[in-house]
Amino acid sequence: MSSHGIRDRVAIVGMGCTRFAEHFDKGTDDLLREATSEAFTGAGVRKEDVDAYWLGTAQSGMSGITLARPLALEGKPVTRVENFCATGSEALRQAAYAVASGAYDLAMAVGVEKVKDSGYQGLNAFPIPNDGTQRSLTAAAMFSMVAPAYAKRYGVDPNEMKTVLARIASKNHANGARNPKAQFRKEMPVEKLLAMPPVAGGLSVFDCAGVADGSAAAIVCRVEDAARYTDKPLVIKALSFVAGNGSGLEDPSYDYTQFPEVAVSAADAYAQAGITDPRAELAMAEVHDCFTPTELVLMEDLGFCARGTAWKEVLAGTFDRDGELPVNPDGGLKSFGHPVGASGLRMMYEAWLQLRGEAPEDRRISTYGKRSLALTHNLGGYPGEMVSFVGIVGV
Repeated sequence: MSSHGIRDRVAIVGMGCTRFAEHFDKGTDDLLREATSEAFTGAGVRKEDVDAYWLGTAQSGMSGITLARPLALEGKPVTRVENFCATGSEALRQAAYAVASGAYDLAMAVGVEKVKDSGYQGLNAFPIPNDGTQRSLTAAAMFSMVAPAYAKRYGVDPNEMKTVLARIASKNHANGARNPKAQFRKEMPVEKLLAMPPVAGGLSVFDCAGVADGSAAAIVCRVEDAARYTDKPLVIKALSFVAGNGSGLEDPSYDYTQFPEVAVSAADAYAQAGITDPRAELAMAEVHDCFTPTELVLMEDLGFCARGTAWKEVLAGTFDRDGELPVNPDGGLKSFGHPVGASGLRMMYEAWLQLRGEAPEDRRISTYGKRSLALTHNLGGYPGEMVSFVGIVGV
């Protein structure tokens, strides 16, 4: 796969993000207004100044009216997009490409989801006609198969594997505990996590991402215009997206220890950005830790370490906030929460804060001031059939 990309042509000049939580006192409209208001204020623009909008939501609205109504937009194009859990990232990708094309000068990408109003599970997707052979397992059950498969392939003792997964969860909860916008703000020691009962395969509730309501937004323009809005823009270096064809479900050699779509989208993003050694060149990464074994495998798919070694790197603290390559310094999906349409833009919001030096000192990554690039990664779907987004930005 190859892409010409839009390296150094588009900049993010304003961002906003609500707290991710069980917002039973707020509706979709409230969340949209809160996130976009922060972005407008940060960039010093009005809603009328934005030429076009892209709204990412999986199930909180069926058209651009979902955003146009609460913002009282008049005469503006609003495009509603959806791409599983990568929906927010898809909104950003399309807004950025529209600006790069010259079609618009200023565009906004917004993501939102009101999951809690529909119950306590994740998305309640409408029934799509199929041939009757679709799986009926929960997402937790499907991703739970990654852990034993990884342990078997790389010779990791099952008890050691449980400790590795608990270490990932503990890291992300420690980061989220310092973040006022995170859904869960309580540190969880490894020992306590190991004592949790399993709910899907070997996974406990604390191996699963939080289910939350929330919204996030980004304003983009051409790089040469960025100084009009901020003296510290985030410049887009790469935006890569891959839609798998589901062949992993039919391939007897697929062993659940890697996500090919992620590896391909990462390779494409690195080529667009000119990155040859992501572990050494990235200041941080926000990755789609929908479940703890997902983050484990992603460390290898994204090229942060060699195949079969991520479990050792996790135990060594490589991906801690004060480690060699901080991963999910805002708490990740695990602690920050996962309102599907907003998560991709929430990841970019953390890159916005960290690279610009606006994260408070007790949350600041160890690489701040030493490296100037951040990666965000979104996936949607399940092992064997997923979509994957990888974005890279810099200051």
